Amino acid sequence: MKFSLSWLKEHLETELSVDGIADTLNAIGLEVETIDNAAEKLKSFRIAKVLTAAPHPQADKLQVLTVDAGDGPLQVVCGAPNARAGLVGVFGPAGAVLPSNGMVLKVAAIRGVESNGMMCSVRELELGEEHDGIIELAADAPIGEVYASWAKLDDPVFDVAITPNRQDCMGVRGIARDLAAAGAGTLKPLDVPQVAAGFPCSTEIRTDDAKGCPAFYGRIIRGITNGPSPEWMQNRLKAVGQRPISALVDITNYVMFDHGRPSHAYDLKQLNGAVVARRAVDGETVTVLNGKNYALTSAMTVIADDNGVHDIAGIMGGEHSGVSDATIDVLLEVAYFDPERIARTGQALLLTSDARARFERGVDPAFLDDALAIITRLVQSICGGEASEIVRAGQPPVEPKIIAYDTRLCARLGGVGVEPAEQKEILERLGFGVADDWNVTVPTWRRDVDGAPDLVEEVVRIVGLDKIVSVALPRAEGVARPTATPAQKQERKVRRTAAARGLNEAITWSFLSETQAAAFGGGAWTLSNPISEDLKVMRPSLLPGLLSAAQRNVDRGADSIRLFEVGRRYLADAERATVGIVLSGERSARGWADGKARGFDAFDAKAEAIALLEAAGAPVENLQIFGEAGTHYHPGQSGTLRLGPKTVLASFGALHPATAKAFDLGGAVVAAEIYLDAIPAKRGSGFMRPAFAPAALQAVRRDFAFLVAVDVAGDALLRAVKGADKAAITGARLFDVFTGAGVPEGQKSLAIEVVLQPVDKSFTEEELGAVAAKIVAAAAKVGAVLRG
Repeated sequence: MKFSLSWLKEHLETELSVDGIADTLNAIGLEVETIDNAAEKLKSFRIAKVLTAAPHPQADKLQVLTVDAGDGPLQVVCGAPNARAGLVGVFGPAGAVLPSNGMVLKVAAIRGVESNGMMCSVRELELGEEHDGIIELAADAPIGEVYASWAKLDDPVFDVAITPNRQDCMGVRGIARDLAAAGAGTLKPLDVPQVAAGFPCSTEIRTDDAKGCPAFYGRIIRGITNGPSPEWMQNRLKAVGQRPISALVDITNYVMFDHGRPSHAYDLKQLNGAVVARRAVDGETVTVLNGKNYALTSAMTVIADDNGVHDIAGIMGGEHSGVSDATIDVLLEVAYFDPERIARTGQALLLTSDARARFERGVDPAFLDDALAIITRLVQSICGGEASEIVRAGQPPVEPKIIAYDTRLCARLGGVGVEPAEQKEILERLGFGVADDWNVTVPTWRRDVDGAPDLVEEVVRIVGLDKIVSVALPRAEGVARPTATPAQKQERKVRRTAAARGLNEAITWSFLSETQAAAFGGGAWTLSNPISEDLKVMRPSLLPGLLSAAQRNVDRGADSIRLFEVGRRYLADAERATVGIVLSGERSARGWADGKARGFDAFDAKAEAIALLEAAGAPVENLQIFGEAGTHYHPGQSGTLRLGPKTVLASFGALHPATAKAFDLGGAVVAAEIYLDAIPAKRGSGFMRPAFAPAALQAVRRDFAFLVAVDVAGDALLRAVKGADKAAITGARLFDVFTGAGVPEGQKSLAIEVVLQPVDKSFTEEELGAVAAKIVAAAAKVGAVLRG
């Protein structure tokens, strides 16, 4: 919300400086983002007269001017089509800084001709959007005077961040009211004119949508002349970033920023029949003032006549019925629209406007008659014309909201002790009605105030948030008890383990584009009002974000990318805690020992997944490897880690070439996802870990080589061997795979090292032989034969 100092003083009698006003605004919760003063930026620019204008010898579209800025003639090269001898404009000498782009002007040769500065346009000085030529001032403007001083531009503009709950501060008067309540000045009485009605309103006005438009007021003003708005109004609108268009449009915009009250003006001759607030019909369309056509639904409120829709209610007027320079008779509309309806319509149409920003917060429902009177007076004083009687359709929701208030809540909830008399004075300055029994009537412009805690907030912010004394939270005696949940502890261990293994943590968006989500089977949740089309779908996997991050790193020359993220996947039934891993590029750089650089493969992804599963507390010794990792993985180079056939703890493997291409990644890219929520919880074993008891006897290691069919997974053989004698066998690992001479075709040799751990006494040869026989028998169940 922007406003100038002079505009604020139209409503607030104050002696505070600019900094004092800014400090007060910040203290009461209205954060000042910037204070911009055009006079400060334009202090180097002076009024100058063009003495002569001659064609440039080397360029057809340039002229060589002789300019007098009060210090004698200077030569300036200019390309403006309106540059001519006798023109009085604004001159920027060498050393001046252009506000539009920050360029420092200097003496320079342009096509071989020296130029000692610049004659400036409106856009270059950030005074508007006009850029068709240089500024033309009155012939009697004082040559050599600082332009900003002569043009009275020394009027600081505040830009204040208004939170969504403070709809009352979406107008200058609301901000002035808050400042007055904080002691920054005195709020001036609102001047509401008494407008004489000269004739009955000939246009029927009604609301057929009592929910979407509870109240619709209007009147005709006939016999107007719609020319430019006065200079004072244009200057104020320009100061807040609005482009002056015409008197009627500028008046409605001015009242919107002045009082936070949007309105609309229709060209009466473009209307046919009754003007009605109603629900749109599915499929109806309207072209609005931004030149775009919108398809409407029955969930939206519109303003229409017998010819069709003219206005998307509370958001933007229609192009067809807008006023123009030829407008003679105008219909003024001041209505109250349901905030939720406006917000949903704007979201559905992806259409924003200053009117929507105010209506969806909730404008003052009691400020319809007064707003119509203020607008009417401005129209008549600027454009002339005669006003009709007011037509009032519907009833605005102005039922009083009364809150029972206990003054002791200020100290208990707000932490500030304020005397009841002072609390009453503050609330009354803010517009609240306070009865002797402390029943507080909420003003109609404060839709956000619902209960006693809201009243405490009002008192505290006016007294000063800096007055709240810091109080330490109560602490129990003794050593503080841990507060981290098991899930938080698990994620911490995973993060530390991943970092220790050389992975770099990434934090990516929880939202994806539809294209990225489609590469991973699509998302279950799509946002109806995303901040960007690239952030529209809740991620079904952590990998898309990590792959995008990997692609950005590749584009910047990274050779080896090792990324992980701990976050959430958003599935149809719930959100799931997950760890994502992406490895791309070089696993090891080229060197004298290995020669070429080695890339990552599926086994690297598997190793990372197992290591992080172990850190997360999963029983990795019981894991089984299955296929079906997902269509985004390369078939035959991917798999899943499971506890039994149904409990999937992780997926891993090389990325499918199509998936890698979708993210513009080349070369080998491997990935893994660990599903933390699927890891079974450990059984409670008390606070202490069991004491470490090393084996008293040395383990025995035996190697076995089995012939199996080439399609038999090594994991299946390992699981069979481990289960042969669970009391004696404490470990088994595959250390060699061989095909070739001595191995029948269609088979492969798998060499396994088995670890046997005696407990009470060393194994005898007979006992070792018995265990070996059990191992061979168990291997035979998966089709393995001991290699002779």
